[in-house]
Amino acid sequence: MTQRLVVIGNGMAGARTVEEILARGGDFTVTMFGDEPYGNYNRIMLSNLLAGVETEEGIFLNDLSWYAENGVTLHTSTRIERIDAESRTVHAGDGSVTPYDKLIIATGSSAWIPPITGISRPGRGYHQGVFAFRTLDDTRRMITYARRHERAVVIGGGLLGLEAARGLQSHLSSVTLLHAAGHLMNAQLDEVSGRMLQQSVEQKLGIEVVCDAMTTEILGKSEVTGVRLADGRVIDCDIVVVAAGIRPNTAVAADSGLPVERGIVVDDQMRVAGYDDVYAVGECAQHRGELYGLVAPLWDQAKVLADHITGHVDVMYQGSKTSTKLKVAGIDVASMGLNAPASDDDEVIVYSEPTRGIHKQVIIRDGVLVGATLVGDNSKASNLIQLFDRGLALPENRAELMFDIGGAVEASVEEMPDDAQVCNCNGVSKGAVCGAVASGCKTVSGVMDKTRAGKGCGTCKPLVQRIVEWANGGAAEEDPAASWYVPGVPMPKPELMAAIRRFELKSVSSVFDKLVPGAVHDAKSKMGLASLLKMMWADEYVDERDARFINDRVHANIQRDGTFSVVPQMKGGVTTPAQLRKIADVAEKYDVPMVKLTGGQRIDLLGIPKEQLPAMWADLDMPSGYAYAKSFRTVKTCVGSDYCRFGVGDSTALGIALEERYQGLEGPGKMKLAVTGCPRNCAEAYCKDLGVVAIDGGKWEIYVGGAAGAHIRKGDLLATVGSADEVIVLTGRFLQYYRENANWLERTYTFVPRIGIDRIREIVVDDTDGIAAALDTAVEVAVQAYRDPWKERAEPATPGQFRKSLPLTVLPQVPVRA
Repeated sequence: MTQRLVVIGNGMAGARTVEEILARGGDFTVTMFGDEPYGNYNRIMLSNLLAGVETEEGIFLNDLSWYAENGVTLHTSTRIERIDAESRTVHAGDGSVTPYDKLIIATGSSAWIPPITGISRPGRGYHQGVFAFRTLDDTRRMITYARRHERAVVIGGGLLGLEAARGLQSHLSSVTLLHAAGHLMNAQLDEVSGRMLQQSVEQKLGIEVVCDAMTTEILGKSEVTGVRLADGRVIDCDIVVVAAGIRPNTAVAADSGLPVERGIVVDDQMRVAGYDDVYAVGECAQHRGELYGLVAPLWDQAKVLADHITGHVDVMYQGSKTSTKLKVAGIDVASMGLNAPASDDDEVIVYSEPTRGIHKQVIIRDGVLVGATLVGDNSKASNLIQLFDRGLALPENRAELMFDIGGAVEASVEEMPDDAQVCNCNGVSKGAVCGAVASGCKTVSGVMDKTRAGKGCGTCKPLVQRIVEWANGGAAEEDPAASWYVPGVPMPKPELMAAIRRFELKSVSSVFDKLVPGAVHDAKSKMGLASLLKMMWADEYVDERDARFINDRVHANIQRDGTFSVVPQMKGGVTTPAQLRKIADVAEKYDVPMVKLTGGQRIDLLGIPKEQLPAMWADLDMPSGYAYAKSFRTVKTCVGSDYCRFGVGDSTALGIALEERYQGLEGPGKMKLAVTGCPRNCAEAYCKDLGVVAIDGGKWEIYVGGAAGAHIRKGDLLATVGSADEVIVLTGRFLQYYRENANWLERTYTFVPRIGIDRIREIVVDDTDGIAAALDTAVEVAVQAYRDPWKERAEPATPGQFRKSLPLTVLPQVPVRA
């Protein structure tokens, strides 16, 4: 008979347990409740999201289609406040009551906030500038706030604190890490290895670390201005991130009369003590007195729970041996078992190389590995983890545990047992990887998608590749999709462009209909195709509005609350009193919540409802500043030679000329430019997609492939020319070559190193391939096809283009994982 299964919690442990139950064919109707307005995402990846090396789409584990396809009813933004075990019901904050036959509590944990004076304000929550680091919303708020500030203090020198500090470096000029204990990661590392890690963090990453630092007060009235330590020291900052640990979320269990100590007390079948039909799993569960904060034990628990609830009554969870192998703030760290000897009989072998930031220690008891710590070199970590997990015999020459000596090498893939853990982040074994290959996945990317191996911190990807190659008879098949321009059209970019020209395909739907087997229209490919077609056909392109992202449909940048920002064009950052007066009048007329200067020398009007956009554009009567599209954005300029005593070139005039010529030019990624009047670089031209610098003698240097966002890169020198006209020609030629040859969403700072500056110089400057004239002609056609999109206000492209959409109702919208 079908039973009603209710799961409180839609985090990693709860969702993974449901996956395990469904895989075993359990006969349940499943209802899940989650506090957050999202599906299931990987919290381990939040640090990568903060650092800008991962997108929100990339951290989600299950999109909404997964819940629907598996018959799971998901209630997002819904908190369960009480469990009535006698009547077998759960009571939600919205007043709803849901009955269950089996109940799983997977409430996870929350950030622990130390009792620091000034950390919160009565009735306001955290002090302005103070953040916890636990959820997707926490991460979003930090990123937004960091853009307007300069110095951060991170409280907590554990794994999470180190990752937060590393991530904040992508947004701030200064990050200081405070740790109350004597050395970093004191729960996993001994003092020597902790000090070694600190040395690497400070010297390699430039993060200031202060240990034995007890934070006692957050300073500042309206906003954070600093923190005070117990010894009286004050550290100036305008952001404080608290990453001091976690505490299990046990309130609903405790309030409902279930047994709670440090966590919810469970037996060896993960049942809550005294309740046969109630289970707990994950960080909220206390098993044999232990709480686990790493993911691998959570996966072990999920498997046992799924086995037991589906009828395998003899299974037992006997606890987990904890081990980690990962990069902490970019530095290799591995830890397992003991971090210090527990008795005089323990055998300890240590190798330390401070100048290289390498420290290795193993602890052996009765011939069995009971602990190991590695910092700076993880090459032997996988082998050590296997020896630790299984209690296997150790080599007589103990140095072989740390180094390849006398032909000793890492255990081969063939020798690994099937249940050996490959991916700690997602609990994937060698057997699961081999099973995916046996079921038909012959590519590394396909196996990773199917099993999630390598989808966490990424350190196991090389091992996953070796296993796939071995299971596939020696070599993994090349993933043909890796070279496709967009995921839904099976062609690399050159072949795709050739087919589009051959068949004269001028709309997105015609590309799908002609070039995709079965004429399947792939939503994820539409934006890339639309951009490509506009680049190729200019004013002959047939526009289909469903192929555009919301920003391009309404020509404004959507904000997190569903409003939009309006950025009018100010060529080269130059404006007039009349323009300023007009912008001010419009801001007052429409009661604009925020008027802000952008980093590109423009004025941003934020918080505009969609239905007000056409009227605002009309009142402004200024062209679009293209702050929302994958296109040519702005040209930032300095004062130049007219007013600056150091200027040697009229950067303002050249910047305006470039913006007038290339405004709105479509691209695979956005293109930001700058022109500076001397090498002092006040307009930051060296780190733009394309930058122009005036030098002595009336000459200009052209730099390409620079970046100063989440990625930092000085541009490569393309050419030095003697006139502004030459700058305009070579600039257009480079932009067109980039437009024709870059991958979808590939910025110039990736494109230029991939092609090579020497090769780009041969094509764009020297014309060794004889295509310069064609590039010049193509960009000229694109320039002549320019139409100001804000003129669209008089005749909306679709009836609902500017239809009112606020107030927004938060819905469980989860990006589809690529």
